[in-house]
Amino acid sequence: MKGIMLLPLFCHVVSPVKHSLKIFATTSSGVKNFPDYVGVGLVDEVQWGYCDSISKTVEAKQDWSQKMFEDDPQYLEWCTQQCVLDQYDHKAHIDILKQQLNQTEGVHIFQMMNSCEWDDETGEVNGFVQFGYDGEDFIAFDLKTLTWIAPKPQAVITKHKWDRDRAHNERWNYFLTQQFPEFLKKYLDLGKSSLLRTELPSVSLLQKTPSSPVSCHATGFYPYRAMMFWRKDGEELHEDVEHGEILPNHDGSFQMSVDLNLSSVKPEDWRRYECVFHLSGAKNDIITKLDKKVIRTNWGKTGILTLQCLFNCIGMPFMHCECFVLVPVSPSEFPAGPVIGGVVGLLLLLAVCITGVFIWRRRDNGFRPANSSDPSSFEISEVRDAALN
Repeated sequence: MKGIMLLPLFCHVVSPVKHSLKIFATTSSGVKNFPDYVGVGLVDEVQWGYCDSISKTVEAKQDWSQKMFEDDPQYLEWCTQQCVLDQYDHKAHIDILKQQLNQTEGVHIFQMMNSCEWDDETGEVNGFVQFGYDGEDFIAFDLKTLTWIAPKPQAVITKHKWDRDRAHNERWNYFLTQQFPEFLKKYLDLGKSSLLRTELPSVSLLQKTPSSPVSCHATGFYPYRAMMFWRKDGEELHEDVEHGEILPNHDGSFQMSVDLNLSSVKPEDWRRYECVFHLSGAKNDIITKLDKKVIRTNWGKTGILTLQCLFNCIGMPFMHCECFVLVPVSPSEFPAGPVIGGVVGLLLLLAVCITGVFIWRRRDNGFRPANSSDPSSFEISEVRDAALN
């Protein structure tokens, strides 16, 4: 079968026994100074492998995957061959689509998302493969009928062509439901010391200004199968609540937040609200009471800007940028020189990153253009988050 950087997509459902393997591949046309092809592999949202058209080899991103390749050079060679095959295959798809859509120039992006999810208690396996073109859903595989679904009229020609190739569709079925789950089980066993660990987060209440929503922010947790919500008098709230995405940290852990709009909450009712963090596999939830005394804010204070905040400020007028202060300090204690130097350096780094943001991101099981003001576009690698969150 052509190309194998495949991955499972997961629903926003928390389960203590479900594991996922995902592969994202992005191929571009008309983009200068950037690899024509980039592939990224993840297990339970942790990046384990990377490949691009410049290096033309698979690079291990975890200690366990590095050891896997060292112990089995033939497997590394096989993965590398799949990476190279994907490059030629996807490049051909772009050429075909440009002809079909009468496109002669400009930047064009072709993406593939492969996925497999395995429940280690029930043995249930779910597979998924979807392709996107220029930031929009293009075509997806239906495992039940072994046919292709075309969400746009432009994809109907491709659907009919691929539906006729029954042998190729059978190979997709075998790969997504049998071979891919075996890869997932193998990776979980090899990396069990890190992939199957449980780490609880630190949870903080953050607020930009007295009129801003209060954000309940959890960081440093693992695995990614977690959920967080606000509740009042023991009942989960759905109104005046905004849930953030689960985002990766650079140390392999994760972070997430949920905001509560306080505009309709009376001061005397604050004690009735609390933030609940639930981690899959953990015995107890982390409960944080809504209390003004513990809220961290930069209102009227000087503090250290966070990288997350700087990403949020991309594209905004400088004076309109408000940032959380995670470590409030007094003006006399504030290390102005080092911090200002660091912030300037970070801003320069962001400016460089922005020039290369052409990749398309995936959200809600679909593709959409990347937003340079979205911090998740820059986590782990531009391509990984371009396709993932």
